[in-house]
Amino acid sequence: MTRVSALSVEAALERILDGVTPLEAEPVDLLAAAGRVLAADLAARLTQPPFDASAMDGYAVRAADVATLPATLRLIGESAAGHAFTGTVHAGEAARIFTGAPLPAGADAIVIQENVEADGSLIRVVDGAPDAEHVRRRGGDFRKGDTPLSAGKRLTARDITLAAAMGHAALPVRRRPRVAILATGDELVAPGETPRADQIISSNPYGLAAMIAAAGGEPKLLGIARDTHESLAEKIALAHDADILLTIGGASVGDHDLVVPALERAGMSLGFWKIAMRPGKPLIFGRRGEQRIVGLPGNPVSSLICTRVFVVPLIAKLLDDGAPASRARTAALSVALPANGPRAHYMRGRRGHGDDGAATVAPVSSQDSSLLTPLAAADCLIVRPPHALALAPGSAVTTLDLDF
Repeated sequence: MTRVSALSVEAALERILDGVTPLEAEPVDLLAAAGRVLAADLAARLTQPPFDASAMDGYAVRAADVATLPATLRLIGESAAGHAFTGTVHAGEAARIFTGAPLPAGADAIVIQENVEADGSLIRVVDGAPDAEHVRRRGGDFRKGDTPLSAGKRLTARDITLAAAMGHAALPVRRRPRVAILATGDELVAPGETPRADQIISSNPYGLAAMIAAAGGEPKLLGIARDTHESLAEKIALAHDADILLTIGGASVGDHDLVVPALERAGMSLGFWKIAMRPGKPLIFGRRGEQRIVGLPGNPVSSLICTRVFVVPLIAKLLDDGAPASRARTAALSVALPANGPRAHYMRGRRGHGDDGAATVAPVSSQDSSLLTPLAAADCLIVRPPHALALAPGSAVTTLDLDF
C-alpha cells in the first residue's frame, strides 16, 4: 500500500472536492421542502398581488373627489376580501372597502375609515389626504415570470411561503447525499449496551449522523465492523449505494488497523492517508467509482472536527448549496494564544462579545482531543494555520461555526 506525505488542510479539501458535481434534482412537496436546496431557478406562475388591493379598512374613492375637504360622496357598494365590488366608482361616489379587497374600477385612492363620517348612503370625508401606501399595487410583490428564488438556495420557512404564493405545490430540489457511517473496532459496543472493562461506547456515529442531517445529507448507520477482514467486507458492502462512505477508526498505521486494506479490496482507490492537522492527522480519502470515502480517526473529537472541516463542504458541493455552512467568520481573541506548530490546529472555542459589542472568541478549557465535554461546550473552531505566531488579546482569528 502506497503511503503519501501529510497534506495541508487546503490541499486535502481540494482533492476531496475535485470533480464533485451536484446530485440530480427531485420534486418534493412544499411540506417536505424545508432545509432542502433548490435545484433550479423558481419562476412565479402568477402575479402578486393579482389586483390593486386595499391595505386599510376604509372607502375606495377617486382622488380628485377628495382633493378639497370636507367632501360628501354617495356610497354605492362594498368590496371585501374574496368578494369584490363589480361596479364602477364614478365622480362623487365611494365604495366601502376592507383590507385585502380589490380596488373597484374607477377608484384610485383609499380614505381610511377614521377620517370619514358615515350617514346612511352618504359619507363625509373630513380629514386626511389619501396615502399612496394605502393601496397595494398589482405586481408590487412579484410578477408572473419573476425568479425571486434562485438555484442553490437552501429553503427556509420564508422561502417556502414565497414559493407557495408563486403558485408552486412542489419544488425541484437536489437529492440528499446518502452518507453511510461505519464504526470499526473490537473495543466498541452500541449505546445502551454494557461495555466490558476493555470496551467503550460507540458514540461517534450518532454525532456524525446529526451533523450530516443538519448539513443536508441522509445518514445511514451501518453498525460496528469488528477487526476482521470478513466483518469489514460485510459492512462495507452495505454502503454500495452511498454517495459518501464514512469509516470511523482504523485509520492509523498499526497492526490492528485493517480499514484501508479492506477498502482497497472493495475497490477503493486511495487518494491520501495523512493530513497536517490537529486533531485529525490520520485521515483517509479515496474513491470507489463515484463514491467518496473518508476514513475518520476513531478519536471522538477528531472524528467530529474532520467531518466539520471536510465532509460538510463535500455535502454542500453535492447539493450545489449556495451558502454552505463551512463559511468562515472572524473574531477577536479575548485571551492570548501561543505560537502554533507545523500542523493546522482547529481549537475548540466559544464566542462572546466585547464591551463594544464586537465578536470575541476564546479557547475552551481543554484542547484534549479525547474529551467530549469541552467539545460540547464549544460553539466554534478557532483555525490556527501551521507555524502561526503567538497572538495577543484582540488579535483577529478565523473561526468556523459548530452549529450542528
